[in-house]
Amino acid sequence: MAKSTRGFASMDPEKRRAIAKKGGESVPQEKRSFARNPALAAEAGRKGGLNVNPAKRSFAKDHDLASIAGRKGGHASHGPSRRVVAAE
Repeated sequence: MAKSTRGFASMDPEKRRAIAKKGGESVPQEKRSFARNPALAAEAGRKGGLNVNPAKRSFAKDHDLASIAGRKGGHASHGPSRRVVAAE
C-alpha cells in the first residue's frame, strides 16, 4: 500500500509542530481570557453543561458512573503507573 503524501499527518514532524505552534500563538496573551480568568472558564463550562438535555446528563444522575469515568480518563491520559515497586 502506497503512503499518501497529502495532509497534515504525512508531513514531517517538525513541520507539523511549526504549524501547530502558529495556531497557539494566533490569539494574543491578553485575549486568552480562560487562561487569565478561571472563574470565567468555570462559568462557561456550567453554561455548556446546562445546554445538554437533562435526560442525557448521566453523570449528574449517577455519581458512581462519573467516578468510574474519571478514573478511566486518568488512566488513559497518564498511562500505567510510573511508581517503582521494590522487589521482595
